[in-house]
Amino acid sequence: MHSLWQGKAPIYEALQNYQSMRVVPFDVPGHKQGRGNPELVKFLGQQCLSVDVNSMKPLDNLVHPVSVIKEAEELAADAFGADHAFFMVNGTTAAVQAMIMSVCKQGEKVIMPRNVHRSAINALIISGAIPVYVNPGVNKQLGIPLGMSVDDVKRAIEENPDAKAIFVNNPTYYGICSDLKTITELAHSHNMYVLVDEAHGTHFYFGSDLPVNAMAVGADMSAVSMHKTGGSLTQSSFLLKSDRLSTGHVRQTINLTQTTSGSYLLLSSLDISRRNLALDGKNIFNKVSSLANYARDEINKIGGYYAFSKELINGDSVFDFDHTKLSVYTREIGLAGIEVYDILRDDYGIQIELGDIANILAIISVGDRELALERLVSSLSEIKRLYTKDKSGMLDHEYINPDVIMTPQQAFYSPQRSVELKESDGHICAEFVMSYPPGIPILAPGERITDEIIDYISYAKAKGCFLTGTEDMSVKSIKVLEEK
Repeated sequence: MHSLWQGKAPIYEALQNYQSMRVVPFDVPGHKQGRGNPELVKFLGQQCLSVDVNSMKPLDNLVHPVSVIKEAEELAADAFGADHAFFMVNGTTAAVQAMIMSVCKQGEKVIMPRNVHRSAINALIISGAIPVYVNPGVNKQLGIPLGMSVDDVKRAIEENPDAKAIFVNNPTYYGICSDLKTITELAHSHNMYVLVDEAHGTHFYFGSDLPVNAMAVGADMSAVSMHKTGGSLTQSSFLLKSDRLSTGHVRQTINLTQTTSGSYLLLSSLDISRRNLALDGKNIFNKVSSLANYARDEINKIGGYYAFSKELINGDSVFDFDHTKLSVYTREIGLAGIEVYDILRDDYGIQIELGDIANILAIISVGDRELALERLVSSLSEIKRLYTKDKSGMLDHEYINPDVIMTPQQAFYSPQRSVELKESDGHICAEFVMSYPPGIPILAPGERITDEIIDYISYAKAKGCFLTGTEDMSVKSIKVLEEK
């Protein structure tokens, strides 16, 4: 399987070596191995502060790796089956932006589903690339966006033969996968690159009986959030690429936005996590799968909830499903997902990943235990008993097809004014509105605001969703384009 010996962790080993040398620091960071900030040492520990160091010869340099980081990149590429792997310390956001910016220049088109993470649309604002949105299918009952259907992708390619790339979520936040292999073959036959957002797909590379990963189907680049399900520290990620793109060019693009002070805490966490998964990922994720399947079965026995899984597969817009995602539909008990989310946290001390207006999502990963899942199941059972109410009057859609008037960049940099959200119908939006998590825009710059969208935002706010993206922190007003 792996051509390199995966038992090494070069960055981690170099840091251990650095510690043993007892170097006197006259470089940054200024806390000098923690001596300048005793409160932080007390909070995070001496071990942590002593390796929060700057790039230096024995530790290599993330911007221009020639030794230990280079070796760690080669091991990561081998573990993920990629031609090259870049260590990312600005989050998967930076990886998504590097993917788009390395293949699309200003005025060039990229085909993408509209239910992308805001980082992809931000990449368009920065680069001036033009989105060709493929509206994802929608599951009417659950109110969730699905994957892209192959026919819709074909149509987008035929109508935009000059597009440079196709961008695909694998999986979506809820665990839904498009037919990545067919889409990749289609794109390549039309000389387009395939860029894959695998923020939630780290485990696809190491588990068994999971949806196919981007590198295995020959996609050109993939952004993988190692911190989400792979065990590394928050904000650490991998950008994987195939040999259809120049490593040097992609690195230069990454270096446009990635910090020159790469954190060795983040880098070593990626190195150690990659080693763990390469050596034992199959067992780790088999355990994760069985925990998620156990919890799903138990939740479905409660009644009133619907923990969905592979039965949604339809061979197209739901080509496959990531069964490690514990997504649960809650509207049958008369509660929005966000209401269940709040009750779980406030009354039961359980923090799940997200609640939206119809579903909750619990992330099951390398660090979960059976006991914790039993507690989640029994809490949901009790919530049903205590809080069930009439479901009439509940809003039922999660995804509204947008009316795109202009490119995100054009809208973002146009003259703007602020209007009350309730009076914004018909205006063109100049900023984002999204519920976080997952950070998928309800509105993005350049889209027409409609009454339906205003109702949705008001409903989400009333139910307690955390709305972000607007300059107005209370989301009462919204920036719109000045009419000519």
